[in-house]
Order: sequence, then C-alpha cells, then structure tokens
Amino acid sequence: MSTIPAAPFTARDYRARMDRAVRAAAESGLAGLLIAPGPDMAHLTGYRPPADTERLTLLVLTPGQDPVLVVPALEAHDAAAAAGADALTLRDWKDGVDPYSLTAPLLDARGRFGVSDNTWALHLLGLQRKLPGITCAALSDVLPMLRAVKDVAELERLAAAGAAADATYEEILGVRFAGRRESEVAADLDALLRKHGHSQVDFTIVGSGPNGADPHHEAGERVIGDGDMVVLDFGGLKDGYGSDTTRTVHVGAPSAEEQRVHDVVREAQQAAFEAVRPGIACQEVDRVARAVITRAGYGEWFIHRTGHGIGVTTHEPPYMVEGEERPLVPGMCFSIEPGIYLPERFGVRIEDIVTVTEDGGRRLNNTARELAVVG
Repeated sequence: MSTIPAAPFTARDYRARMDRAVRAAAESGLAGLLIAPGPDMAHLTGYRPPADTERLTLLVLTPGQDPVLVVPALEAHDAAAAAGADALTLRDWKDGVDPYSLTAPLLDARGRFGVSDNTWALHLLGLQRKLPGITCAALSDVLPMLRAVKDVAELERLAAAGAAADATYEEILGVRFAGRRESEVAADLDALLRKHGHSQVDFTIVGSGPNGADPHHEAGERVIGDGDMVVLDFGGLKDGYGSDTTRTVHVGAPSAEEQRVHDVVREAQQAAFEAVRPGIACQEVDRVARAVITRAGYGEWFIHRTGHGIGVTTHEPPYMVEGEERPLVPGMCFSIEPGIYLPERFGVRIEDIVTVTEDGGRRLNNTARELAVVG
C-alpha cells in the first residue's frame, strides 16, 4: 500500500476550524476558548508544541478578535512554521517576563471560558490571579463535540490510517506466535505500523491466554503457547490522524467454547455497526452490542464502553457508552469494540473504526473478523 504523505492542511483550513470553534463557544455562552498544547491545539492550528513545558503556551480564541497564540520566545520559530500560523497572531514572551500579564488583556475580565482539559493548573491559576473575575470550564464539559465531526480531508486521513492498520494485521498473521514472547509480537506490530506509514505508535496490546482477559494488558514476557487465544489491539497516528483496531487470533485450533465466545463478540460488533445511523443516541450503539452479549450469558464480562471517538488522538469524544445521549452526526468517527473477558482464562475483542454517513455507517477497518488461526 502507498505510504505517500497526505497533502498538508492550509492556513485557510485552520482558520475555518478556529472560526467554527469561536462560533460554537459563543453559542454555548462562553466568552472564548483557552487552548493549551495538546490535541485541541493541533486540530485548530497544526502546531504541536511540547506539552510538558512549564512555560505558558496558549491559543486564545474570542469573538471579534483574531486568534492569538501566546508562545515562549524560544518556541516562536517553530510556532511561526506551523501550517496554521498565518491564520493567527503570535505574541511571544521571554524568560523573565510575566506571561499572564501579557495574556490577561486579551480576555474579558468577567468572562466564562472553555479551557482545554490538559491545561496545566499552574497556568490556569496564573491567569486567575491576574483576572480573579473569570470562570473556567473544561472543554469536555462545555464543547465535547469540538473535534467530533470530521471534514472530508480528515476522513480521508482516518481512512488511510485504518488501511495502514489493516495492512499491519494482514502481515502479522504470517509471523510465528507460538514460542515467542508477547513483547516480541508487539515489536512486530510496531515495526509494521511504521512500515505502513505511521509516524507514531500509541499502543501494541498483545494479550495471550489469561492476559487477554485484561483489556489494557501491557505486552509482557509471557511466552505464547499452543492453544492460546491472543488479543491484538494496536494503533497510532498516520499523517496526524489515528488508527485503532483489534482482532483476536488463536494459536492452533480453538475449543468449542473459545469459538462460541468469539462468535458472540463478532455478532455483537456487527449488530452495533448495523445500528449506526444519524440521529440515534451514542448510547444506543453500546446498548445494541451489550444486548447481544447479555443474551448469550456473558454480560457481566463485558466490562468497558463499546467505543470512543478518534481523530488527532486515538481516544476522544464521542463515547459509545450508557448515559451519552448526544445524537450521531455524519462525519463522526468512533470505534466499535465489544469484548468478553473471562478472568484467568482468556479474552476476546473485535474493533473497527466507523464513520457515520448520511444513511448509516462505514467501516474504516476491513480485515476479516472471523477467528484467525495462527502458528
């Protein structure tokens, strides 16, 4: 498959996103948005500064003002080179200068602001010392769908990331599992994802035998043996957008019980996919998958939500979980990943990324969902 990078987003693309964000903030009664380094900033500007620095970097979005990026002087060159830099104003500050005094005049002194979830408390408290009248709310509370609906170019990148993950799965079926450590198979997954164009690998879960009953098992030194069920969950970023897929394989022929559990999970995953359409609540996708597993007698061993959104990160809103009543909208992208986890025995999970279309859903992962037998 091709690993040619996608065409870059332009300053115009990023300005359109920032303008939409400002409109959404105003419609929610906010005076503006304060965006810290992380996925929100990457989505809105194309800039990915270090997220672990104690120096203030902050994108300020307010109605009636051009976007302003407050940035340390030693990072200003990199910020100016970002794709969205021409769509905003840079204000840099040098060590020894109070960045909160520089930022405060940009804000309504009595306004309510949406703030990126990952904003350092150090920075938020620094602003509140200068502007004690402001109030803040987490973006996940006030604008949880900020990045949820993808445009055509974003969908193309997500589809390419999904295809790269599919190619990785097809190749991993040809490697030896029996007699090798989980960590060795995980390393194979990492290498294959990079081979197929991923610039970042976020996770390579390899859960063999009883380790498969832990949904977030870290690949370890357990040696995979004949008769093991093996959960493979892997993904990362390709051209800035995420992949995430899970398939469960078996070393040698499975038992009747193992095959039945896999069949139940596959049925649940298919039913949830068929339920996807505009207008239904996110929680309905979860309910459909859960109902299949519960009817089969395994309900107590389906211990996580059915899905999560994906975009510039591999986990973001919307979430397919009980209590999430927001409706599905064309352009939303999320995982459908039911599972059954039998403690101390084995686990099964099947996961595809799905996007909502005008009349249903489209899978971005298209490898076989039947239980594959490996050697």
